[in-house]
Amino acid sequence: MNAENQENPGKQPLRVLLCSPRGFCAGVVRAIDCVEQALKRYGAPVYVRHEIVHNRFVVESLKAAGAVFVDELDEIPDTKAPVIFSAHGVPKAVPEAAARRNLFALDATCPLVTKVHREAEIHHKRGREIVMVGHRNHPEVVGTMGQLPQGAVTLIETLADAAAFAPRDPQRLAYVTQTTLSVDDTAEIVALLKKRFPAIAEPHKEDICYATTNRQDAVKRVAPQVEAMIVVGAPNSSNSQRLKEVAERSGCRVVALVERAADIDWTKFGAIRSLGLTAGASAPEVLVEEIIGAFAARYAVNVETVSTAEEGVFFPLPRGLRENAAV
Repeated sequence: MNAENQENPGKQPLRVLLCSPRGFCAGVVRAIDCVEQALKRYGAPVYVRHEIVHNRFVVESLKAAGAVFVDELDEIPDTKAPVIFSAHGVPKAVPEAAARRNLFALDATCPLVTKVHREAEIHHKRGREIVMVGHRNHPEVVGTMGQLPQGAVTLIETLADAAAFAPRDPQRLAYVTQTTLSVDDTAEIVALLKKRFPAIAEPHKEDICYATTNRQDAVKRVAPQVEAMIVVGAPNSSNSQRLKEVAERSGCRVVALVERAADIDWTKFGAIRSLGLTAGASAPEVLVEEIIGAFAARYAVNVETVSTAEEGVFFPLPRGLRENAAV
């Protein structure tokens, strides 16, 4: 990245602190690979229910390759073509409906989301009422709550919700969380639930995923050191929105969530001498490079990477898409 250094006396120096980890996580890589491998193996079209990940650049690239995105299965004609479920997970009714129609379904749900699904099911089988900490109408929350009968899961979005929650039996209670929440906000809500209901059962391993935690930790390190910060990501991406909030709470006075370099409001940056840069888990690195290039056109940029964790997580593709799987 130091190749971006600009020895141009006409430009104001700008120190760019690049957060690491940033961008794609293992679940997003697996989901995009699912669509790309399905197109390679079976040809176009490949149908995808919901955006495979929350990033317009990724979705448009896959559309250009032959993917067809739909909101619901009833938009898909009777076909032998693959039908892929997005990384966010789906309610149980969706694969059941696909099976009734004999659709060739491939599940790209992130394995860490599937873990939350299984936890919720186990608690339900053990007779526990379940609380889910998450954001209403987010597809991951819809998918998790949809694993169980209506009314089995109560959604908690805020501390006020946690304070007002009245369980049927405080001794038979469990909680799960969305994987892409603010680590700090969720800790506050969980602490209140535990204080009110000491017997509440918790996940064997924290539900907020490693990638969400690592990206937020990197932002906490960088945000206090810079005058402004950019989060590369989509407005409907939960983990990207949380990165923006974390940067603001960490003391950075100017924080912008942008999808592309063309979205940057340059009036917000002006005479800054330091900039933090990160990307949500569904934002490709090419967009980070595009934004560095846009700043390099206006400033004498010097890029430094600030690393807070190493990531080596890998998730295999669904069986129907692995190299040795029968076609």
